[in-house]
Amino acid sequence: MSFANPDALTFLGKRRSHPPKLLKGPAPEREELLALLELAARVPDHGKLEPWRFIVLERPVLDRLAPELAASVAAKGGDEAAVEKARSAFGSPLIVAVVFSPVESPKIPEWEQFLSAGAVCLSLVNAALAAGYGAAWLTGPASHPDFATRHFDLAPQERIAGLVHIGQRGETPPERPRPDLAAKVSFLA
Repeated sequence: MSFANPDALTFLGKRRSHPPKLLKGPAPEREELLALLELAARVPDHGKLEPWRFIVLERPVLDRLAPELAASVAAKGGDEAAVEKARSAFGSPLIVAVVFSPVESPKIPEWEQFLSAGAVCLSLVNAALAAGYGAAWLTGPASHPDFATRHFDLAPQERIAGLVHIGQRGETPPERPRPDLAAKVSFLA
């Protein structure tokens, strides 16, 4: 029996994040989003700790938070361009905040748990792309601990691992240069 999946390899070879400014509505319906989140949760998770959780930010919440984020950036001394960028950071039809929520463990170090949360972010992007949506994994000022703790009701030990923007694809972004593997790969003998 062959476990090869050429379609998956083709998908991974062509996958492209879609910048949030190119995403349009409508966002996935809740039932479809829950299916995507279920796929995203299928990541390496040593110890079965589930050191992450999801916060879904739908349009009404995004509209409420946009001016709050702009005010936060301005209060920290951001120039007008930074404030405007913050104001538009919640323009996507839907954003899923992937929260890194470490679990006390004598066996699994916190850094490994953080990697699991990052894997959830990428898996959610790939699930959304495979479902036909556009998606991107970002952070930015909304993920900074002071803003996120206040507005996303995070526990003291929690942090935002990523904000995954999801919506209908607009125009396809141009391909970007990819890493020169010869400069990045070494083989130990």
